[in-house]
Amino acid sequence: MSCPSSKQQGLEIASNEQTPDRASDVAFSSMPTMHINEQVGSGFDDTAVDVGGRSFSKWCPEPIAYAGSSKMYIDGFLPFHQVEGFARKKLFAPYWPIEAVNDALEKGEAFKALFRVNAHNRLEAYCKIDGVPTDVLINGVFLQNRAVEGDIVVIKVDPLGLWTKMKGSNGSSNNSAQVEDCNLVQEVNGLAGNSYKGKGKLHADCEYADCRSGVLLGKGFYDETQVTRTEANNHVNGHHQSNSDSLHMGLFPGQNEGINSADRLAVMTSQFPLKRPTGRVLAIVKKSLRRDAIVGFLNVKQWFSYRELNTKDAKKNSAIFDREYVTLTPTDPRFPTMIVFVRDLPDCIKKRLEDGDVTIEMELLAAQIEDWSAESPFPQARVSHSFGRSGLLEPQINAILYQNAIHSTDFPQVLSCLPNIPWEIPPEEYQTRKDLRDLCVFTIDSSTAHDLDDALSVEKLSKDSFRVGVHIADVSYFVLPNTALDIEAEIRSTSVYLLQRKIPMLPSLLSENLGSLNPGVDRLAFSMFWELNSMGEVLDRWIGRTVIRSCCKLSYQHAQDIIQGIIDVEKFNTLEGYPQLNGQFELKDVIRSVKCLHEISKTLKEKRFNDGALQLESSKVVYVFDEDGVPYDSRLSERMDSNFLVEEFMLLANRTAAEVISKAFPNNALLRRHPEPNMRKLKEFEAFCCKYGLALDISSSGQFRQSLEKIQEKLKDDSVLFDIIISYASKPMQLATYFCSGDLKDNLNDCGHYGLAVPLYTHFTSPLRRYPDIVVHRTLAAVIEAEELYLQQSGLLKVNKGKEVSRGFTGIYFDKEAAASPQGKEALSIAALKYGIPSPELLADVAAYCNERKLASRYAEDACEKLYMWVLLKKKEIERRIYYDEVEGLTVEWLESTSTLVLNLSGHKRLFKRGGLGNYMALGNVAWVVSPCDLSLETVSIEDHDATCMENGGIAFPDLEPISKSWVDPGIFPLMVRLLSTIPVALNAIGGDDGPLEIGVRLYVSSYFK
Repeated sequence: MSCPSSKQQGLEIASNEQTPDRASDVAFSSMPTMHINEQVGSGFDDTAVDVGGRSFSKWCPEPIAYAGSSKMYIDGFLPFHQVEGFARKKLFAPYWPIEAVNDALEKGEAFKALFRVNAHNRLEAYCKIDGVPTDVLINGVFLQNRAVEGDIVVIKVDPLGLWTKMKGSNGSSNNSAQVEDCNLVQEVNGLAGNSYKGKGKLHADCEYADCRSGVLLGKGFYDETQVTRTEANNHVNGHHQSNSDSLHMGLFPGQNEGINSADRLAVMTSQFPLKRPTGRVLAIVKKSLRRDAIVGFLNVKQWFSYRELNTKDAKKNSAIFDREYVTLTPTDPRFPTMIVFVRDLPDCIKKRLEDGDVTIEMELLAAQIEDWSAESPFPQARVSHSFGRSGLLEPQINAILYQNAIHSTDFPQVLSCLPNIPWEIPPEEYQTRKDLRDLCVFTIDSSTAHDLDDALSVEKLSKDSFRVGVHIADVSYFVLPNTALDIEAEIRSTSVYLLQRKIPMLPSLLSENLGSLNPGVDRLAFSMFWELNSMGEVLDRWIGRTVIRSCCKLSYQHAQDIIQGIIDVEKFNTLEGYPQLNGQFELKDVIRSVKCLHEISKTLKEKRFNDGALQLESSKVVYVFDEDGVPYDSRLSERMDSNFLVEEFMLLANRTAAEVISKAFPNNALLRRHPEPNMRKLKEFEAFCCKYGLALDISSSGQFRQSLEKIQEKLKDDSVLFDIIISYASKPMQLATYFCSGDLKDNLNDCGHYGLAVPLYTHFTSPLRRYPDIVVHRTLAAVIEAEELYLQQSGLLKVNKGKEVSRGFTGIYFDKEAAASPQGKEALSIAALKYGIPSPELLADVAAYCNERKLASRYAEDACEKLYMWVLLKKKEIERRIYYDEVEGLTVEWLESTSTLVLNLSGHKRLFKRGGLGNYMALGNVAWVVSPCDLSLETVSIEDHDATCMENGGIAFPDLEPISKSWVDPGIFPLMVRLLSTIPVALNAIGGDDGPLEIGVRLYVSSYFK
């Protein structure tokens, strides 16, 4: 194990200024237009921690106090002998025995759920119960009962009377009385038997607060462990008096019969939409993999002080050293502070600690949670190794990969599964596949892509009909089931793209050579052909395994230039950087094909939108890197027509594959679903738009899209506000997930894809970078094989020799009778066995694992984008910053649903600091503020303020004259954004060597001073 020294060489990200946490610091996720480190469609509400009206960055020190001591330790060393005092008292309720858990689950008195923590307030966790639209809140450290992010837990839902108010309803948030872990201090003291003032007070917004049916201790204290222990014992003894009967509350007579507990809970949440169910954790049934992938910082300064004070005692008693520990602060704010025993540290880190090396606090460390006993307020962790200095790029990237369990090693052990190069297609493949080498086929991909999954072709059949072909690399030919290569691909599940680095799912020998549809070479493919009329309707189709030879590799920019007429036959030879043609085809063939495909794609897109599809498009930040891979600039990029061209045909291919495999194998098809949005959040978005005079129809995905198009037209002069609207629109959206068709055969309405407005969908077009596509390829190959076997067994091939045979399994019309016949069943069974089609149970496990890996790759990609933005901001120098509380009349409103800060300037209200008059500065003295819809300022009186606001949709500024009519953008443009297009703000880098990376938001002050 290597242990980098504190003087590790590399790219040092240095900062010339200290940036303390201020009320003006807002976590990076508050910037919706950037879409970085943002959890779209998450199952819980992301909120900033709000203390006395001040918004704090989501990473902050955790104050910790202990019984018998008035001293509070913050993120540092806590003397071991004080902790030992807690060993005499259990702080957490014991976990229920497995028998009690199973009994409660069977009776519907408890629910199994995924435990997710609010990244902005770790005291809030949310559990999603299948069939219940609203997540259950687990509020507070002790009700969470040692569960951590990603655990599968068993929870008990509280009676209706204990449910809390939903955020955004009349009243404060349910956690306003509990902010960060300062309340852990109070809870620990209370359970340890120490009295203190104020603990017995109930939550101001909840009539019942935390007075669940526990045992009161002294004045206002409550021991949940006693009642939980009793409940568990009663379960085992078989005479438990269920509290879940309270779920019947609110149901009408006769509704209870035939309704299970989840359904009853769903009915109750719909009847009380302003109430959120609450509960507590009874047991952890599956520990999260994230427990073994903790990244954090050691806090050693207070340990040094303690050792210095107790050196003499330590020399007398060597056992003292064995019980000493330091604390570790995870970079992920969803995880609690952890205890690390000094004796368990790696030798190289322990030696630096003993030598008094304080720079160890600047290093990112890998750790694993080993234990969290009921007697300890914090989990015990073990540090395995150091990534290096936090201010360096490489350690940060390695930590991101480790945190998300992404394999980045090479593939030496699986290369034996692949043929040696040079490799040629075996002769028998030409005999069993359709030969398409004389067809004009080409790829359109990014200019830097080397793994070419897909290619396109088009033929004109008549005046208004075309045959369009999509050709996908036949990766399943090389990746056979249950081989070492297949196992490795499944473990990785997806390729991960980290801007400057790609971590492939498959070896480059396969992904960039043997399987990639490179131009000028013969390649194996799966091909789909559709005969389309001028209306975009499919008249017929053919699906099969083929051999193709791509004639050209086009980039998206090449295709865009062809669409726009920039490239033509005359100009082609004079332009540099354009690809070479291979084979017998000429440039005019490629140009004609691209233009024809573009027109067809527009028809298909219009038809898809008319059928109700939804699309949320926004700009993306693209970084410019130097030769060392360090970002030095950025720009905003939007997708081009050429991107949409390719997308449209890939969507058609995926839909076709889903239809074919689900009909042939109704219980064994790997599909992809996108649930309807969270209705509560969607209505909040509707109310938000209404507030700003923007009409929104959320009755269907199609109406939703049309409303957004009208809003875009209305805000055509305010693109930033529209970006924020689009970001807000994505918040209610849920994540699309893979699933086994057999799991939802009785609930076909849940199989659909909301965003695409189609009943069935899957992934078929990217087998070089997604494992689910390989599974779908195998299933599709089995359908094709079964179709051939059935035709042979039925004698149809002999009867129709030389003629096109009607294909009942892959054709446009599925022959149910043929599939259900003895010959059809036998053919499907033989083909399924040959291609290794998984059983429904195994396929469900594959789907769940792929969902997990897909989410992890997304987290890693977002974290990497955030890292590069942090580096870019760290290199920029901003002239000056002001804070919200320094400006006269400026108020701040935090929009939870959009993670957006709305700044308002009031001319009616004068604010004063405690120091007296004159401490607030006028906004006009420090910043030039622009109006949202009209960048020219208007001078109005205070009396006209409200009217002007209504007209402009923004804010008015009395007696404010700009110094100059020309606006000078900050140096970090386009990272400069306008929150709701009102006041210019700037992003700034926080942390690095002194803590987790964070990106804050500050008011930007230009050089316009009076």
